[in-house]
Amino acid sequence: MASLALIKLLPLAIFLSLFFVQGSVGEIVCEELPKEICSFSVASSGKRCLLENNVKGTEGETEYQCRTSEVVVERMAEWIETDKCVNACGVDRNAVGISSDSLLEPQFTTKLCSPACYNSCPNIVDLYFNLAAGEGVFLPDLCEVQRSNPHRAMAEILSSGVAPGPVSAATPRSVLAAAAAPPLSPTSGFAVAPSAEAPISA
Repeated sequence: MASLALIKLLPLAIFLSLFFVQGSVGEIVCEELPKEICSFSVASSGKRCLLENNVKGTEGETEYQCRTSEVVVERMAEWIETDKCVNACGVDRNAVGISSDSLLEPQFTTKLCSPACYNSCPNIVDLYFNLAAGEGVFLPDLCEVQRSNPHRAMAEILSSGVAPGPVSAATPRSVLAAAAAPPLSPTSGFAVAPSAEAPISA
């Protein structure tokens, strides 16, 4: 009799154990991600993952590692960027660090501002919205100019003083201009500007 009751409870016990295992296994930690999906991922902590390279040994062999940056993405966590968005936005999964350099490339800004990227890939748009803001450029305005006059868009970026160079995980927070994720308007497709000084969460 008791064994019959246990058999009836077995499916419930299996279901509950799977639920708890899924909860503990599903956490995203940047240092545990393979390099192929590191860039443009967001850890469970809400911090962006970035790919770093280290030269090992006397032969100069380069080793790539996924690290947690200090850049916090508000309202988004546990995010592995899709190949569809990587292709639509023209970003490179092998990019080392976090940098605004690609905003200087007309082909990149064309893809970033395309409806396939801008309206469908909030993680990548948020990243470049904040990188552009750190350089004094408002991404929705840049995209509007990009659609109507690409040469003028490049002139605006260049005149803003975009400073090249990747950001490493060890970069102090004051250098990182990581504002809150801009909400996307379903009617216009443009991001709403965050407050003038958005704090970086710990």
